[in-house]
Amino acid sequence: MQEHHIWMAFALTTIAGLATGIGSLIALIAKRTNTKFLCASLGFSAGVMLYVSFMELMPEARSELTQHLGNKAGTLTLLLAFFGGMGLITLIDFLIPEHNNPHELQGIEDMSKSDSRQKSLHRTGMIVALSLAIHNFPEGIAAFSSAMTGDLSVAIPITIAIAIHNIPEGIAVSVPIYHTTGNKRKAFWLSFLSGLAEPLGAVIAFLFLMPLWSPLVNGIVLAAVAGIMVYISLDELLPTAEKYGEHHISISGLIAGMVVMAASLFLFVG
Repeated sequence: MQEHHIWMAFALTTIAGLATGIGSLIALIAKRTNTKFLCASLGFSAGVMLYVSFMELMPEARSELTQHLGNKAGTLTLLLAFFGGMGLITLIDFLIPEHNNPHELQGIEDMSKSDSRQKSLHRTGMIVALSLAIHNFPEGIAAFSSAMTGDLSVAIPITIAIAIHNIPEGIAVSVPIYHTTGNKRKAFWLSFLSGLAEPLGAVIAFLFLMPLWSPLVNGIVLAAVAGIMVYISLDELLPTAEKYGEHHISISGLIAGMVVMAASLFLFVG
């Protein structure tokens, strides 16, 4: 593994994680939620993640694994790693109470609503920030691992997709905290800092995976990353877009994401 690939992976993962700050800024500056833009963006992210997972990461992982383990054992390992990635992020979602989940929809308009339970709402905002930080660990590992391959035609779109997906999460943290405290600075920084869990996930991936890195480990990691991204797309991105009530726009965004990703991969084919 070349050193500049590792530094690039850290940089891209950090950019993706800190996009929660963009969501926070939108919540604190904008007057209303731009539902059409968010739906198109979330759909686009899902399209990128799904296309990359099934058309790039899984075939590459299968090639690596079958080459080292044989067709039968390699395919079995591929499937176990893929569903293992899904299982990891499913477990994290299961452990986070639904009403504190960072993917529960929060609109900018919610800040103007009166609520007598100020302490309760403030506690919710703090728990959402903590939940988001925990939830971003596997996403950080996914972003870092995909970037470590050195293939920027895959790494950069994945970074953009995860960054877009983090924007509504930043809103989900900022809305209740600002609503209860009236402190824009506190709402922004808590949202911004919760995104640091992704580069922290990258550090953990680096410390644990680098000493063991080999083509075989690479195949397992790529399959697990594909599972994580498919789960994110189907459980978080598309349902969140649906909650904004713009079904056709989100599906158009999804198709656009697939087209852009396909064109990107085609243009970078050697």
